[in-house]
Amino acid sequence: MRVETGLGVLHLFCVPAGDVDVEAADSAIKDARSSDAQVLVSSILGHKCDVAIMALHPDWTVLRRLQTALQVAGLRVVDSYVSITEVSEYAKGMPEHMLRERLYPSLPPEGKPIFCFYPMTKRRGDTANWYATPYDERNEMMREHGASGRTFAGKVTQLITGSTGLDDFEWGVTLFAVTPEVVKEVVYTMRFDKASALYGEFGRFYVGYLTDLAEALGRA
Repeated sequence: MRVETGLGVLHLFCVPAGDVDVEAADSAIKDARSSDAQVLVSSILGHKCDVAIMALHPDWTVLRRLQTALQVAGLRVVDSYVSITEVSEYAKGMPEHMLRERLYPSLPPEGKPIFCFYPMTKRRGDTANWYATPYDERNEMMREHGASGRTFAGKVTQLITGSTGLDDFEWGVTLFAVTPEVVKEVVYTMRFDKASALYGEFGRFYVGYLTDLAEALGRA
């Protein structure tokens, strides 16, 4: 049940199902971390959920045990996303250390407490079909896309994880930013790139800030 290269990534979006046993939920997170999982908790704004829990580990059974234990503790999963860290085919020529950071990220990045997650897919329409576009053209568009993202260096850290065949979209995008405005600015800016403007389709956005479980549930 292990990912051979990279890490399995599980996003759980939860609401309290009655009275949550915060101690049991915290224990579940600590157990996962003791198995070398990275587990991040975010307090989410809006009606979609109250808490987002992001966990990374190469062994899917570790992620599944965490999911079960959180539900037993009284958290109801209202949405989720399953993906795997990956190195894009458009990342050829990047330094080895940068490729490794994509496969084995260390989270959360320091000084970036704002959390955002959304899934995305490349369009397969009659007039804009990403997968019918020659590689060289796709590569050029992705280089433009990357250049736009680099203008926000130091303000946002982006983790793109692959989910083709694993979930409803093809990628999951997780952003960590210094302020909420940065999330808005980077997403807006990059939507003007051809890769997004013509070919990007996006799912639901979840935004909030990193914290601990008790605070996210208003129990601190």
